[in-house]
Amino acid sequence: MDLADKHAVITGGASGIGAATAREFARLGATVAVADINGDGARAVAGEIGGTAVVCDVGSEADVNALVAEAQAANGPIDLFFSNAAVFTGASPLDTPLDVWQTQWQVNVMAHVYAVRAVLPDMLERESGYLVHTASMAGILTSHRNLPYSVTKHAVVGLAEWLSITYHDKGIRVSLLAPLGVRTPMLGNATGSFSRAVGNVREPEEVAAMVSGAVHDERFLILTDPIAQTWMERKTGDLERWLNGMRRLQAGIEADEG
Repeated sequence: MDLADKHAVITGGASGIGAATAREFARLGATVAVADINGDGARAVAGEIGGTAVVCDVGSEADVNALVAEAQAANGPIDLFFSNAAVFTGASPLDTPLDVWQTQWQVNVMAHVYAVRAVLPDMLERESGYLVHTASMAGILTSHRNLPYSVTKHAVVGLAEWLSITYHDKGIRVSLLAPLGVRTPMLGNATGSFSRAVGNVREPEEVAAMVSGAVHDERFLILTDPIAQTWMERKTGDLERWLNGMRRLQAGIEADEG
């Protein structure tokens, strides 16, 4: 997809990958609606790029529907919806309260479903549209430390794959962003053994360029570090060996956190 003169909506657009991608899409000629629960941040980014700011709690279906309606009223039909917002709360199954699980499920999974339900009918009618979903390598491999994040991101991978298979021949394109380490507040302080699990830490602007390139090429999987492909191949090539390696890494992380 050529982004010139297209209308894109980006959730989690007030900071990090979302903000950088909003700037990148605008640079390429798109009109961008910047959505975030942080209204001041969304307005700041939208002001930079001449876009539309919308305050939105993506864990609420009503908010997502209102976001789509407001973006359409301001800028016309939506050509691309980038479901990027996420939360990273949680830890082990014994230490994570069930309400934290529910919040992660709403923001990290159902927000994507709400967006699809809101924009897909019009895209199918026009036989044209693009859906971009931010997952994580935690959703393809797994994540040390945070079980709810890994589980919800696995769900996003499954959703994006299903959409790509089902709607490709109906004019809908889908991309899945699966970052390793990106310099955002979510990453925190990656040190010691944990730093090896996130690969080379990328800047949000680097990832934004990867996203725009994948959209231009209509490519499904967006990896932010070449090592991710190697790790995927190791997992599929010998699952038992991969699990043993991940267990060793887990032991190293626990020793570092001592």
